[in-house]
Amino acid sequence: MNLVFISPNFPTYYWNFCKSLRERGVTVLGIGDAPYDDLVNETRESLVEYYRVNNLQNYDEVYRAMGFFIGKYGRIDYIESQNEFWLELEAKLREDFNIHHGLRPKELEVMKYKSKMKEIYKKANVPTARYKVFKNDEELYEFCKEVGFPIVVKPDNGVGAASTYKLKNKKQVSEFLTSWDRDVSFIAEEFVNGHVETFDGITDSKANILICTSHVMMQSIMDIVNEGGDTSFYGQIVEGSDIKEVGTRVVKAFDARQKFFHFEFFRLDKDKEGLGKKGDLVGLEVNMRAPGAYIPDMMNYSYNANVYDIFADMLIYDRCFIEPKQQYCIGYAGRRNGLKYKHHSQQIRMKYKNQLISHEIVPEVLSAAMANQVYLLRAKNEQEIKRMIRYVLEKDKE
Repeated sequence: MNLVFISPNFPTYYWNFCKSLRERGVTVLGIGDAPYDDLVNETRESLVEYYRVNNLQNYDEVYRAMGFFIGKYGRIDYIESQNEFWLELEAKLREDFNIHHGLRPKELEVMKYKSKMKEIYKKANVPTARYKVFKNDEELYEFCKEVGFPIVVKPDNGVGAASTYKLKNKKQVSEFLTSWDRDVSFIAEEFVNGHVETFDGITDSKANILICTSHVMMQSIMDIVNEGGDTSFYGQIVEGSDIKEVGTRVVKAFDARQKFFHFEFFRLDKDKEGLGKKGDLVGLEVNMRAPGAYIPDMMNYSYNANVYDIFADMLIYDRCFIEPKQQYCIGYAGRRNGLKYKHHSQQIRMKYKNQLISHEIVPEVLSAAMANQVYLLRAKNEQEIKRMIRYVLEKDKE
């Protein structure tokens, strides 16, 4: 089996996907724009060969790299990146090289465009916020009259919380419209008073879920990116939960086969007419790739398992060889450079000892949403993990 991994060096820990596949006999081939000497040893050792292009966004270069690999190794069976930014590149390569496994460009549309996701959520009987893909100023003002303030505007086809804004009044709408890049299609949504909960996992070729989890966001990612605050969230036990039941319906509705998936929902913090009662789930977005922010490793610690191995076994054998059982709630406490915290690193290490899994420095390019320094923590229940996160992020009042 031959597999091409696009940009295997970013995020750095994605060498784990390549390692698990190569250990199982897969010929793992990498295409990236980083110099070979800049790859970490784990990435180099996990690849059979690496082809460097000057720019991954130059399709002709990547096309030639694929042709080189086919000429040398034969037919390519899979293309992966697990990165939202490269999903369209993956899909185009699959179509041009007639690779049967994975999404083609037409199939990808409902998983890339936020407006198209709404219809699939509807098929799964999951409500979503009212929206408008507006083409001019008048359409946006009309939408504001319809739903009231605040509203949220963001690219219809966008990655993460980039260029996402909460507009609270007509003045802010006017300011947005003066700076809006009209070559980019934007969607406006009514504001939902709720917090984000994810549903993350891996499916087989029949869209059966092999392993799954859910993470509760303690702040809005949109606010984190725009205001530069801390980032914190934690994993909750999903067995018997409503998010597993609703998430499973959404997996089936999107026909998510042989995928690592990351779905986002709002949990309503108060009743919302047309959407539901406080505590109900509302569909937000879908990402057909592994969740970011070290969540794959958080899943590993939650289950005492290895999701990279599970993903590799799914691709090769279409099955999972273990019966995953979730044992821990894993917390993510992300600190921001420039803010003063009450407890220094050594105090955290001493207080939590075996419950502190790791302390990571986040690459600058990812820090807007993920913060600059991250503490991963482990506890038996949600109450304890939330206390631990609050301790790590407590500010120095002096």
